[in-house]
Amino acid sequence: MTEVTLAVIGGGLRGLIYARRAHATGAGRVVAVAEPDPLRRAAFAAEFGITPKREYAGWEEFAAAGRVADAAVITTHDQLHTGPAVTLADLGYHILLEKPMATDEREATLIADAADRNGVMLAVCHVLRYTPYTRMVKDLLDAGRIGRLVSVQHLEPVGWWHQAHSFVRGHWRRQDTSAPMLLAKACHDVDWLVHLFGRPPARVSSFGSLSHFRPEERPAEAADRCLDCPLEPSCPYSAPRLYLGCLGDPGSEFWPLSAVTPGRTEQDVLDALRTGPYGRCVYACDNDVVDHQEVVMEFDDGATCSFTMSAFTPMEHRRTRLFGTHGYIDGDGRELRVVDFRTGEEELIAADEVAGASAADGHGGGDHGLTDAFLAAVASGDPALLRSDAAESLMTHRVVWAAEQARLTGSVVPLHP
Repeated sequence: MTEVTLAVIGGGLRGLIYARRAHATGAGRVVAVAEPDPLRRAAFAAEFGITPKREYAGWEEFAAAGRVADAAVITTHDQLHTGPAVTLADLGYHILLEKPMATDEREATLIADAADRNGVMLAVCHVLRYTPYTRMVKDLLDAGRIGRLVSVQHLEPVGWWHQAHSFVRGHWRRQDTSAPMLLAKACHDVDWLVHLFGRPPARVSSFGSLSHFRPEERPAEAADRCLDCPLEPSCPYSAPRLYLGCLGDPGSEFWPLSAVTPGRTEQDVLDALRTGPYGRCVYACDNDVVDHQEVVMEFDDGATCSFTMSAFTPMEHRRTRLFGTHGYIDGDGRELRVVDFRTGEEELIAADEVAGASAADGHGGGDHGLTDAFLAAVASGDPALLRSDAAESLMTHRVVWAAEQARLTGSVVPLHP
C-alpha cells in the first residue's frame, strides 16, 4: 500500500494517537505539524523527524505553504475546527477531523460542503464505528440474529474522576469555550446508536442538568484548592490523589497527567495543583456543562432508544442492551451475551475473537481502526473503506443539536430528512 503523507494540525494528545498509529504501521508518515505551543511543537517534530521548515505555529501559516501532504489530521480544540477544515479541503487535502465536527450546525455544514465541493474525503473521528466490538454488534443485527430491533438502552459511564478532570476543572467545562457536553463527549455515542439502527431518528427528547458540581453542593469546610482543604483525604474528587497517582505509569502520565503539567515529578504536580485549574475544588470552578443527561429517540417505525450519559459511575466501557423481536443482546464493550428467543439458547462472544483489532486499544480499538481505515482510503482513493462520510456525520451531529434543543426547551424535537 502507498505510504500516505500526513500533516497534523494540533499536536496534542489526539494528534499524537493518530500520528503514532500511522507511524507504527508504516501506512502513514507525518511530514508537517502546526501547533502554537513551541515546546509541544518541538517535541512532536522531534518524535516524527519533521524538518524545521515543516513546523508551523498555526494552521494559517501551514495553509499558506500550499499542499505539502496527502492528508491533514485536524485535532485542534472543538471551536477551532472550521477554519482549518474548510481551508485545507479547498487546498485538496483529505481530512481526518476530530469530533465534534464543529460546535454549531452552520459551521459543521460549511465543513461538509467544503469536502463535497472539493471532492476530498472527510472522516470525522467517530471512533466507536471502528471497533471490533461494533463490527460484531452490527453484523449480528444485520444478520437478523435478534429479529427486528425494537429498543436500545445505552450507557456512557463517564466516570467520576474523568468528569472532574475534563468537564469540571478541564478544558471542556464550559459551553462558551468548548461545547455542550453531549456534543463534546458523546456525539460519537449518538452517532454509534444511529449507525446500529441504520437511519436517523424521527424525533428526540432530552433531560439533564448540572446537578452536583456547583457551589450549592460545596461542604462548609471546603477550601478553594485541594492542597489547602481539610476534607481532601476523604473527597472522591481529590486532585492530589488523582494526579500524584499517575506518576510512574506511562499511560496515566500520557493522560490525564499531561493536561495538568509537562513535568513528571511530585513537585511538578504539586506546583501545578497549587496554581493551575486542575487543583481547584470541584465545587468552586466556573463550569456549566451538565453532569448527567438522558436522550430518548424514536424512529419512524416506532423503535426507541434511550441513552444515558452520567458522571456518577466508574470510568469503564459503555454498556448496551438491544431488544429485538426474536432475541436480546447485552454488551459491555468487550463481550456480548446473545439470547435467542426461538431456541432459548445463549451465546457469549468476546470482541477479541473478531479478527483485525484488539478491544484493549484506545476506545476499544477504535482509535487504531479509524486511523488504519483512513490511511487505506486515502492510499487507494476508495472512500468506501470509511464507515461514514461528511454527510452522515453531519446528520448524526444534527441529532445531538436536536437533543440539546429538546433539553433546553423541554420539548420533543422532530428531525426532518
